[in-house]
Amino acid sequence: MKDEMILTKVNGKTNGHKNGNGHRTIDIHDFELFGDNHIATSVDTPMREDAFAISDDEKMAIIEDKFREIMETMGLDLTDDSLRGTPHRVAKMFIKEIFYGLNPENKPKISVFENKFKYGQMLVEKNINMNSTCEHHFLPIVGKAHVAYISNGEVIGLSKINRIVDYYARRPQVQERLTVQIAAELRKILKTDDVAVVIDAKHMCVSSRGIQDESSSTVTAEYSGKFKDKQVKDEFLKYLEL
Repeated sequence: MKDEMILTKVNGKTNGHKNGNGHRTIDIHDFELFGDNHIATSVDTPMREDAFAISDDEKMAIIEDKFREIMETMGLDLTDDSLRGTPHRVAKMFIKEIFYGLNPENKPKISVFENKFKYGQMLVEKNINMNSTCEHHFLPIVGKAHVAYISNGEVIGLSKINRIVDYYARRPQVQERLTVQIAAELRKILKTDDVAVVIDAKHMCVSSRGIQDESSSTVTAEYSGKFKDKQVKDEFLKYLEL
């Protein structure tokens, strides 16, 4: 069984004690640093082992109840017709829509086909709509993904690239991790290392809170195989300028 972290706040600090060996003290300021610096802790989305021990309907019922409590704590009147259904709508949105990518059962079924055209150049799909959520503040990340690969004998339908991007985006994310996850999935499906992924996105946690900078965007990239070659990479980037 994993150690359980018990957090207590003392003199402005949050102290964390494990029920196994060792303990640590965490300054509550550290939590803010993680969020403001958009730090990721793993390539895989952090999930508990019992993440799917209960059904989606059970999760929605729990979230509905908890979100109703949050709204009431904020002082909102849930007897108002406009607000009465909000806890249910939020619960459904979390499980069925913006975080559907957490459940591996929702992973898109991808079929590969023989590259009968013997097309040997890179295939680029750019300006793929990308809607995700920052895992630090649960605010939107909105932007475009640009994906390319060079066939190693197999190809996939163009719309499947969009579905892969959307699946990994629809979970609490850090943009760097999202970029790596999309590239890794494409390499696995296409059985080739020749994959490139670039994401250009705006983070609402930057524009609507904290520094409140509405003009900046974040660009991340993952290149593997032939795309690490400068000439190939430059060709890909030129396509993005068209």
